[in-house]
Amino acid sequence: MTAPPLPREVNRAFGALPAPIGKRLLQVRDLIFATAAAHEGVGRITETLKWGEPAYLTDETGSGSTIRLGRVKDSEQAAILFNCKTTLVDTFRERFPDQFEYRQTRALLLPVSGKLPKQELTVCLSLALTYHLDRRAKRTR
Repeated sequence: MTAPPLPREVNRAFGALPAPIGKRLLQVRDLIFATAAAHEGVGRITETLKWGEPAYLTDETGSGSTIRLGRVKDSEQAAILFNCKTTLVDTFRERFPDQFEYRQTRALLLPVSGKLPKQELTVCLSLALTYHLDRRAKRTR
C-alpha cells in the first residue's frame, strides 16, 4: 500500500523540521502505512498531530500504540517516539541492541543519511501497531 496524501497540517509539521530529518521521517511514514496494511487487525491509520508532531494512531481498531515522528532536543537524528508507559522501546532494544540508538523508554533514533534499515524498522513498527492486540492475547491465555 502506498501512503495517502499528507494532510495539510501534518505536511506543515514535516516542513518545519530540518530537511534531512523531515526526509528521513517521510520514509518512516511510508513504512508505517505499508506495515499497517500488511496486518489485517490494524485497520485504517489515523494521521494527525500530537504535540505538534506527526502521529499515527489505530483509532479504528485500537490495535496499537501511538507512533509519533519528530526529533529529540539534543540530537540531529530523526526520532520515532512511542508511549513511554509501554514496553515497546525495551523490546526493540532487546531485539536490535546494535541497530538503533534509543532514548530511555520513549524513542528510537535514526541517522538521517545512509540506508533505512527497513526490515528491522518494520518489526518495530509492527510491534507498535499491534501492541494492544498482543497484550489482549496474553491476557486471554
